[in-house]
Amino acid sequence: MEQPAIRIEALGKRYRLGSGVSDTPLLSERLQHAMLAPWRLARRRHTASTPASHLTVGHHLDRELWALRGVSLEIARGEAVGLIGPNGAGKSTLLKLLSRITLPTEGRIVLRGRVATLLEVGTGFHPELSGRENIFVNGAILGMRRREIEASFEEIVEFSGVERFIDTPVKRYSSGMYVRLAFAVAAFLQPEILLVDEVLAVGDAEFQRRCLGKMREVSEGGRTVVFVSHNLAAVQRLCSRVFVIDKGQVIAEGAPAAAVTAYLDRAGPGHETGSRTIGDDAERFEGSGLARLRKVVMSDASGQPTSSVRLGQRFRVTLTYETFEQIDEAVIELGISTPDGQRFATVQNIDRGDAPLRLARGLHEIAVELDIALLPGEYAFEVAMHTADGVTAEYIYRALRFTALNVPSEGHSSYPWPVVRGYVRPEATWSEARTVRSDAAAVAHG
Repeated sequence: MEQPAIRIEALGKRYRLGSGVSDTPLLSERLQHAMLAPWRLARRRHTASTPASHLTVGHHLDRELWALRGVSLEIARGEAVGLIGPNGAGKSTLLKLLSRITLPTEGRIVLRGRVATLLEVGTGFHPELSGRENIFVNGAILGMRRREIEASFEEIVEFSGVERFIDTPVKRYSSGMYVRLAFAVAAFLQPEILLVDEVLAVGDAEFQRRCLGKMREVSEGGRTVVFVSHNLAAVQRLCSRVFVIDKGQVIAEGAPAAAVTAYLDRAGPGHETGSRTIGDDAERFEGSGLARLRKVVMSDASGQPTSSVRLGQRFRVTLTYETFEQIDEAVIELGISTPDGQRFATVQNIDRGDAPLRLARGLHEIAVELDIALLPGEYAFEVAMHTADGVTAEYIYRALRFTALNVPSEGHSSYPWPVVRGYVRPEATWSEARTVRSDAAAVAHG
């Protein structure tokens, strides 16, 4: 039986709040603690001289926090695994332990193969070195020979899109350039284990799709991927198995749809904002200026805000408009598009023969409930207001982004495949299979 790429046994990580150092500090943590020691001493003296009503803060400085406790799991070679859970659950701590950035307080980790890590922006690159130099340094850290790194160099640069700046110190890179190069280095230098945190959120939608495709290619090539993300749709598309982590423990594990369902059920409604205030600097079509969209809120049928919808789940979109003068015949338009702007669904408040709205000057809240089975993926709302004579008063592109999940709602089933083509699943009735004869068979028996 093949040994797993990653084995974790009864893993725990403890921090002492207020100390800044874990129970098992690395050299870097010890140095940092020593440098800050004079400041901490001055703070204790200040605390001792403050009135008694403020001393309760000091009691919290010595509390213990178990970021992880009793975590045991195995990940096979070539498996793409997702880690999901709320903020502060311990997902990133687990990746730091796997990356040896910090050491566990208790338990055991066994890694079989070279590990490449992509955590928060800034990890793994020296800011004073150029992009080219950082590629070779990171390859050397992975134990690769120079000719091996050179063989992947052109692919790394092409994927990252930083050709013009490859000999520029990375401290001058934008966060997007930085993370594109960091991902390309981590993915193309042939690690046996690739650890990726939420850092991909820095990139644009197109880059995220390319990253997911590359991680899928890495996994299909027999290497192991561990992916931490709040983007549940991306986790479902990439991963064959998902662990749900909460309060430092694994609370659920299984197929992506089942694990995501367990996470959403535990988190309850409203765990994501599903709301956006629209500023004057929002990306918009130049309208007449009669009105401005001020807020967009997506909620479930019970009115709880959410930024994700299950397959076949009804949802509501509430729009807040400010009109600067009376509009006698207002037509409100809501579109659903892909992140790159491809519109595939549109509704207006006059679709069923209803009259346009009469809006006085001031703020107005308008809601629409939609019953549409969106296939898994990332989407965005486009919102507009027109007058009945065809003049556009306001048009906002990408007013609010949201996610459709491959998780069933009541009366609907999920898709068994991680990749689903298309955008909507219409209601359909299929006939039974009917056996027919080919023309040749009909002639032969004629």
